[in-house]
Amino acid sequence: MSTTAPATAATATRHRPAPRWLWLIAAYAALAVAVLLSLALGARDIPFGTVLDALLHPHPTTTDHTVVLDLRLPRTLIGVLAGAALAVAGTLMQGLTRNPLADPGLLGINAGASLCVLIAISVFGITQPAGFVWFAFTGAALAAVVVYAVGSLGRGGATPLTLALAGAALTAGLTSLIMLVLLTDLGTFDSYRFWSVGSLSGRDLTTAATLLPFILAGILLALTTGRMLNTLSLGDDIARGLGQNVTLTRVLVATAVVLLCGSATALAGPIVFVGLVVPHIIRPLSGPDHRWLIAYSLPLGPVLLLAADILGRVIARPGEIEAGLVVAFLGAPVMIALLQRRRLTSL
Repeated sequence: MSTTAPATAATATRHRPAPRWLWLIAAYAALAVAVLLSLALGARDIPFGTVLDALLHPHPTTTDHTVVLDLRLPRTLIGVLAGAALAVAGTLMQGLTRNPLADPGLLGINAGASLCVLIAISVFGITQPAGFVWFAFTGAALAAVVVYAVGSLGRGGATPLTLALAGAALTAGLTSLIMLVLLTDLGTFDSYRFWSVGSLSGRDLTTAATLLPFILAGILLALTTGRMLNTLSLGDDIARGLGQNVTLTRVLVATAVVLLCGSATALAGPIVFVGLVVPHIIRPLSGPDHRWLIAYSLPLGPVLLLAADILGRVIARPGEIEAGLVVAFLGAPVMIALLQRRRLTSL
């Protein structure tokens, strides 16, 4: 009896899962590796020592230093910002709607941003990604406002179901309008198609600096809503019974989603699957606590997006495949596998 108890305790200790903060440290270590690889790999590989030397002791006349600082550093930072914004926004959307298949496009945000970018190209003649920033951000914000207003018209106000239905309806309508314009204006189509697939190239640090305050504001707001989403996940009635203002919670979360999705879409285009897949990858490590889900999303969203960008550069040398296409190609089978595992677990 006395020998069995210590053995049982030792076995339980040996099989106890690692603390969540250890996984969080590992996630940030993976992000550091992804950033270093993004700076080193591409059409021409640059040794890691040269990359570090370029960051610490830059020489404008050295070709490798110029490549690192002028070409790869901006796209890497944009990948970090866009990946974090999309992953956190996806986590918030799934918590807000209590729908595990929700992603930032659910509120019509991508469609609204895409339509305004199309207007920028066809009406104002803007052809550079840096010029799309404010159009994309405005379109994303307006689409979210419209969806929330329409979803609040019913007797029960804005519920997960009404928001999802309003977002799907707006997305369908705006997508039809976008296709109509593209089919009748080939010149606009040529400029729009590059932005629409999602890419980290063609942007500079000025664009990132412009949207950085909005992304930081969205992340800070998201971090404050983690406990609220935990309560909301119990159901509206229970949340109200516990003294939570459900309407205020939805407004705060929707505002954070608009800030994050609008900024990320303006930076890198309407990239899909990052906000959908990352929360599902995280849950086995973090559990259902939204505070930890958001904390894990911050490093792992950029890891996924940077990995896709690196892969697109490596497999198509000396050209590249846009990060949005690689994410979609890799994200689809991953999502199918996660859903299959979820279905088997529920049996």
